Amino acid sequence: MFSIHIDTATTWRGGQNQVLLTALGLREKGHRTLLVAHPDGELRRRAEEGLDFIALAPSHELDLKAGWKLSRLLNRLKPDLVHAHDPHGVSMAALAISMSSVAPPPLVVSRRVDFHLKTNSFSRWKYRQAAAFIAASDAIAAILTADGVDPSRIVTVHEGVDVERIARITPVSLHTEFWLPTHAPVVMNIGALVPHKGQRNLIDAAAAVRRGVPDAHVVILGEGTLRATLEHHIRHLNLEKHVLLPGFRADVLALLKSADLFAMSSETEGLGTSVLDAMACGKAVVGTSAGGIPEIVEDGVTGFIVPPRDPQALAAAITRLLADEQLRARMGVAGLARVRERFTVDRMIEGTLRVYERVLAQSTSGPRAPARAGYEAGEERPGRKA
Repeated sequence: MFSIHIDTATTWRGGQNQVLLTALGLREKGHRTLLVAHPDGELRRRAEEGLDFIALAPSHELDLKAGWKLSRLLNRLKPDLVHAHDPHGVSMAALAISMSSVAPPPLVVSRRVDFHLKTNSFSRWKYRQAAAFIAASDAIAAILTADGVDPSRIVTVHEGVDVERIARITPVSLHTEFWLPTHAPVVMNIGALVPHKGQRNLIDAAAAVRRGVPDAHVVILGEGTLRATLEHHIRHLNLEKHVLLPGFRADVLALLKSADLFAMSSETEGLGTSVLDAMACGKAVVGTSAGGIPEIVEDGVTGFIVPPRDPQALAAAITRLLADEQLRARMGVAGLARVRERFTVDRMIEGTLRVYERVLAQSTSGPRAPARAGYEAGEERPGRKA
């Protein structure tokens, strides 16, 4: 099977890592893959040596020139299907398919965020071109259904991590790297510094945690538009020596291995692959009930689930785990076992291939059924959109 994968981001986040893992995993199983991605993106830098790659990305959502270039590519290469992994990628693929001079390949769309589809005319049109949606969590699948997408076109395939590769990574000491006190407990958070990741709540929680664990430190790895705001908030709470924002780090998993526990403070979250990374590193997790996080973290077994936007609840769970080394260790062991059982790259690839096979079988048996009422017929839906 020959699939073309499209991702238009310039940054490196969990979604881009999943694109790379998908394309590499399919290739390892003997399937031909081609990655179409931003010429200046981090995905290109990381993928060039391992995958067939074409540099192409739209400059805006309705970029007809990019759509035409992709259409020419599809006509020439004749893939079995196209898999678009982000909203602009869906736009470019839908335009390319509509411009095709031959029978176009079916379009599969990945959805990794837990907010609503846009409801403008172009958005409704482009998502109608999808033969299937792959939702990264049941929470996302429910949102797509609420937006009016026919449930028969939605399949949940949980994202996965390469557990064996993570096991081989040599730890890097957070204490040494960031000049922390030798025995100070360290809570780690990984994520873009953007509003929905909720790091302001984690900073507020850190102030409360210090009342019970005075030498506790929080390290937030990531970069984003809220850096200045979060730095100001840290200074306001006099936490400069206890909450660190080191920025983006390529060795994030090596650093994660030396943390005492992981905290996911998101206010919305499609699934949370950094939580999977933490569990694969054997770390107990405190996460919010946002989006798909409760599908990963088993409350009371692999960590604790707390309400989003609740710094006190977040602080109480963190404090409890920092005070109980044996509980942290048990939850870390249970978390690793859960990832090995349910959230490996192999399971993700198997689920993705089943979607492909179903889509290809349908494409040879006749046209898709008409869209039902709701989003696909143009109904407006409230909520955050992309």
